[in-house]
Amino acid sequence: MADRFPIAPMSPSIWVLTSVAWSVPVLLTVVSIALPEARGMLWIAGFVTLVYASVWLWWRPTAFDVAGSELRLCFPLRERVIPRQDLSRVRQLDRRQLRELLGFAVRIGAGGLWGGFGWLWTQKLGLVEFYISRTDGLVLLERGAGRPLLISPLDPAGFEHALGIGE
Repeated sequence: MADRFPIAPMSPSIWVLTSVAWSVPVLLTVVSIALPEARGMLWIAGFVTLVYASVWLWWRPTAFDVAGSELRLCFPLRERVIPRQDLSRVRQLDRRQLRELLGFAVRIGAGGLWGGFGWLWTQKLGLVEFYISRTDGLVLLERGAGRPLLISPLDPAGFEHALGIGE
């Protein structure tokens, strides 16, 4: 049996970015309906909506499961398994701690639409995988063989406890 930790709700700043991003296909659709000469925008709105759907279905996890000897990242259309033996350290981070630990960071992947997903290139740790929906209450998983993993479970303390890996 697995301990399930849903992804945390979006922080206000990410909620605003998501709302702004969704206004793009809506606006394109309204303009293409209102202006006959802009009918081609409907195809663009459809394409943008498909890209957004791919982020939701493929890149944004719904939950993190701690079960037996593995950590599962659960997505609507896939699942990713990380053996717990690969995890060397787990720690909760607030915004300040995150900045101190990572330094300057640049996102490589999807961002601003329900969170950030993909990779971060960081000044201090190099590439970090990340699946976050918040800007605080984050958990960093350091791995012996592999990139560090930054996630935002709903219950960071419970998640850390379930893994049983201390600092």
